Amino acid sequence: MMYKIGWFSTGRDKAARDLLKAAQSAIKLGEIEAEIAFVFSNREPGESEESDLFFKLVESYHIPLIYFSYQNFKAKRGTPVTEQAGALPLWRLDYDREVMSQLQGFHPDLCVLAGYMLIVGEEMCHRYNMINLHPAVPGGPTGTWQEVIWQLLDSKAEETGVMMHLVTPELDKGPPVTYCTFPIRGEPFDRYWQEIERQSVSETKKEQGENNRLFKLIRQHGLAREFPLIISTLKAFSQGKVKIGKEKTVVDAAGNPITGYNLTDEINEQLKG
Repeated sequence: MMYKIGWFSTGRDKAARDLLKAAQSAIKLGEIEAEIAFVFSNREPGESEESDLFFKLVESYHIPLIYFSYQNFKAKRGTPVTEQAGALPLWRLDYDREVMSQLQGFHPDLCVLAGYMLIVGEEMCHRYNMINLHPAVPGGPTGTWQEVIWQLLDSKAEETGVMMHLVTPELDKGPPVTYCTFPIRGEPFDRYWQEIERQSVSETKKEQGENNRLFKLIRQHGLAREFPLIISTLKAFSQGKVKIGKEKTVVDAAGNPITGYNLTDEINEQLKG
């Protein structure tokens, strides 16, 4: 049986299209031994020029495309501000239920959040094995990529990285699936660390923000690893090198629990190429 991937994306920018192109290219070359069973988007045609371009790309690959606008769903619901269920409003959980209903004919082995700009509710987390990208190493900082980098600078970290993790109801807290690391000391980083050390991180953040040269350099090195890590992760899953076990545990080919599959060497080789 062919390994089946479910692809969730808002399709909001060129990066969303480029990532789908990269995955489809790797599948065509036989690097990922799988097929994308469907693409789901939380936008509908006509909502955005960027997502319309994404939809055209999906259709060019003849991949089944399912879309359901969360904005339209929310507007129809007219939800009160007080309507809550844990971290998510109740309308969002109802939205997820409708999505799962529309996807019930598909049975993906793995779902990838590839620029999907919605937090996934608890029921959907339990229904599917879903993975997402986070711009830090296992056990590292949480939050947005901007927040992660400021925390790295504040703690004077020696290294950082990128990981794919299981999606759970607790944001950015799912078990690590795969990861890669890179040093942020030595060349070309040290000269910029000296700038940080001359004043506090809070002062740097206030005065320079994201224009700080060390901040930008760390982001640049992290971004360079994001696409390769996603593609290498899908490759590892399709080849059975890493799997999702019982009770959402991550296991190796032999079924032994692991705290993430380290793909640093493989990613570094790709970057050299």
